[in-house]
Amino acid sequence: MIREQLPDALKSALKEKDQRAVSTFRLIMAALKDRDIAARSKGNADGIGDDEILQMLQTMVKQRRESITMYEKGGRLELAEQEAEEIKIIQRFLPEQLDAAATEAAVEKTIADLGATGLKDMGGVMGALRDNYAGQMDFGRASGIVKARLGG
Repeated sequence: MIREQLPDALKSALKEKDQRAVSTFRLIMAALKDRDIAARSKGNADGIGDDEILQMLQTMVKQRRESITMYEKGGRLELAEQEAEEIKIIQRFLPEQLDAAATEAAVEKTIADLGATGLKDMGGVMGALRDNYAGQMDFGRASGIVKARLGG
């Protein structure tokens, strides 16, 4: 479970004096704590589950990729490099990402399994993909594929 791996990873980063990893793990743990507090207010005393943690980590990676693009456009390559290092650290906790072909295959299978026929079914397909492939798929890319397959 990811929740138990984070403190151990933080301890080893502290021992290795890896400041980038320490700060990244602290950011992850702070975001996790925020999500847990929000979940408790909705009646979930245990906080968020692994699927939601994976989605949170994917969001963090996506945010850093967007930052890299902005930093590169602004000529701030050292900041872009820092963001890239953080992505590598965050990805330690994510399962192996599906490549483009595997993503397309997963989309095709999900559409077939659900019997989706048009854009009105897109929400159901995306929900099923999120349930079955949390942390393994770029849902931005998958959304484009689903839209194309369902006639968008």
